[in-house]
Amino acid sequence: MKAESGHILFKEKFKYKDLAGVFEELLVAFLDETDQKPEDEEVLQMFLRVNLMDLEKNRKPEGFNRRGRMKLVFPICGPKKEMYIRADSKTTEIVRIAERLSKILKKGGVTHTVEWDKLSSAEP
Repeated sequence: MKAESGHILFKEKFKYKDLAGVFEELLVAFLDETDQKPEDEEVLQMFLRVNLMDLEKNRKPEGFNRRGRMKLVFPICGPKKEMYIRADSKTTEIVRIAERLSKILKKGGVTHTVEWDKLSSAEP
């Protein structure tokens, strides 16, 4: 199966701070899978620190929305609490990566569902 985006939808009672315990593993897995892991360990630690500060305050994190082949996004608008992975075109990588992140979340006790290609044409 190919997809342009993989959406991880969190359940109603979800709080962003629920991700704090698994976020480092989640982000490192995403960066490894997409070959976007910074060479400098300090840069990686900065990405983690910025996101974890938000999560600990129960705020939506930044994710990884840098210039690159794939993004890990926590959308600003919309009623749903979700995160999604997006590529520039349909690819089997999106499916594989979303499923890996889903396994990390399940292992960490974060209840969610996964959907594919749910971006509206207005979203970046």
